[in-house]
Amino acid sequence: MKKNMKKSVKVAFLALGASSILLVSACAPVKKTRGNMLKDYQVVQVEEGIDTRSDVIRKLGSPTTVAPFDENVWFYIGQKTEKKGIFAPEVVDERITLVQFDEMGAVRTVMDVDQDRMDIPLSGDKTPTGGLDVTVLQQLLGNLGKFNAPEASATDL
Repeated sequence: MKKNMKKSVKVAFLALGASSILLVSACAPVKKTRGNMLKDYQVVQVEEGIDTRSDVIRKLGSPTTVAPFDENVWFYIGQKTEKKGIFAPEVVDERITLVQFDEMGAVRTVMDVDQDRMDIPLSGDKTPTGGLDVTVLQQLLGNLGKFNAPEASATDL
């Protein structure tokens, strides 16, 4: 009897240990890096007035995006996020680097862009739409009488 009790205590401790490991590992933050997080040494390698587009691609890689109205402006955007449990991911680190070229294709400027983010609150308002405000009962009973059989005419008889 004592043997069975010792065995069940061992199993209970083992189960408790395994569940606590799973519980602790489930709360570990998930870290992700998106985009192109440039390092300082990479940005310093780009020389203004000397390097061309192909040099920039070789040194920094392809740009994350090109300005929509000026193809001489390239952006390198990188972001590190951390997600804890069920909460939304929060931005831990972010870097936006702008590379601007002149008309000849040589680098004019290389600089980090200040990203003063604003928290814009979401609005709970609804956009009014035209049409009928139909109740649930009207929706359920709305089709009654719409699909009646056509009346028989004298020629059909």
